[in-house]
Amino acid sequence: MEHILRPIYQERASQSNTLGVLLIEKREKASTITDTFDAVLLIILKEAESPLHVKHYSYEDKKASLNLVSEDQLNEWLLMGTNRKILDWIFSGKILFDRNDYLHNLKLELREFPFYGRKIKMGIEYSKLIRRYLDGKTFFENKHYMDAYNHIVHSLHHLARLSVIENGFHPDITVWNQVKQIEPEIYKLYEELISSEESIEKRLELLFLAGEFLVHSRTEIGSKHLIEILQGKEVWSFDEMINHPDLSLYSVDLSVMLEYLIEKNYIKVVKRETKGQGILHRYYSVSNKN
Repeated sequence: MEHILRPIYQERASQSNTLGVLLIEKREKASTITDTFDAVLLIILKEAESPLHVKHYSYEDKKASLNLVSEDQLNEWLLMGTNRKILDWIFSGKILFDRNDYLHNLKLELREFPFYGRKIKMGIEYSKLIRRYLDGKTFFENKHYMDAYNHIVHSLHHLARLSVIENGFHPDITVWNQVKQIEPEIYKLYEELISSEESIEKRLELLFLAGEFLVHSRTEIGSKHLIEILQGKEVWSFDEMINHPDLSLYSVDLSVMLEYLIEKNYIKVVKRETKGQGILHRYYSVSNKN
């Protein structure tokens, strides 16, 4: 297959902007890793006009996908976990071209999974977990059980991913297989939610009883990255937070996570006067418990 696809990637490999080329072949009949394609070519570029450019090809009775991705986009996927297949592509792909050992070093770094990178990923997953869990709880209290169920399933996925990262592994597509080995308690909670013959109301009620502890017990590890950044200054406005390069990664989930940490006494509110009578500025500071 490689020799058939060589004309597609060879020209790109000769360009100084190209960092590496990977070939990912379909491993099973129903493999989802390659999005139903027989082969995927992943070409990583130092810089690109658009973060992702995709072309599809046919050859013989097969089909292939060419993915040109910028280094910045690749790093965002790896950090945010928004492209679940990318880790599999990097680890299982055959290296066809590797400028200055870029792909070799990337694989090494991903296997070692340095703790700083883990802290950021855990913070992002925890913020998503809090958002989904609290939204699900609100829907449940208002008797919107199907909406509550949807949010809680998502929150358990984030809890599962957080657990995998906490244990030093990258979450992959089969994250529940990982969690079953790493933390069976979370797996059992998920299994009972989706498989129980109880009514959906009862299932959710039982999950909130058991899940509250699992969510709360992750607060320290899940907020570690955020707290460490906030400790760099005595007082922060929310605008300063969302414009901080690392905290901006939390996106729309930051405000919900912040309020949760205030409720749990990890962060305190600092009020300051404004020109308007009775209106106070609201700032944030790490509480003394940290």
